[in-house]
Amino acid sequence: MASTCRLYLITPPYIQLPAYSNELKEALDGGDVACLQIRLKHEEDDGIKKITESLQTIVQSYDVAVIMNDRPDLAAELGCDGVHVGQEDTPYAEARSIVGEEKIVGVTCKKSRHLAIEAANDGADYVAFGGFFPSLTKDSAKTERADPEILSWWTNTTNVPCVAIGGITVDNCKMLVESGADMVCVVSGVWDYPTGPAAAVSDFNKVFVS
Repeated sequence: MASTCRLYLITPPYIQLPAYSNELKEALDGGDVACLQIRLKHEEDDGIKKITESLQTIVQSYDVAVIMNDRPDLAAELGCDGVHVGQEDTPYAEARSIVGEEKIVGVTCKKSRHLAIEAANDGADYVAFGGFFPSLTKDSAKTERADPEILSWWTNTTNVPCVAIGGITVDNCKMLVESGADMVCVVSGVWDYPTGPAAAVSDFNKVFVS
């Protein structure tokens, strides 16, 4: 059902504190958000730690989960709620052993049914499919498009939640929601929204229940 879908925020690739803290609060004030993934590919470890520690206090005060991208070691060290790993990152089993059984571990499966089944059988807390649309934060030329039908197939196959990712906006997310996405991952669709991040979160949530 559309009303079960939730918003999975990802940080912008570059963050300036304290300005971003205010943007984040604004977004979280806009409506329901399931989690925030901290994805800072261009930062050294010290920068990631500093930013994460600053943002965690804000995010967790809203009862929103903090997920670290790619780095189970930092997720464990900083007390994040979980980690998200891609196919070229730390393998699921290793990530799980680092963060522990109580934490969230999500796995990117691109458009592969095989990878998704494998991740679910291994114990992943969610699988992520995509990209569904061209993305401003990844090299779209190298990304094969996923078909929304994979979401329908997945939700009819298993109870493991699925996340849709890749260029998702308020205007194009409805087909993914209707196809069965449990969460939609959004970066620029919130942070670059013309009327601000709070309006973006509010508008996404309106689509989820429409």
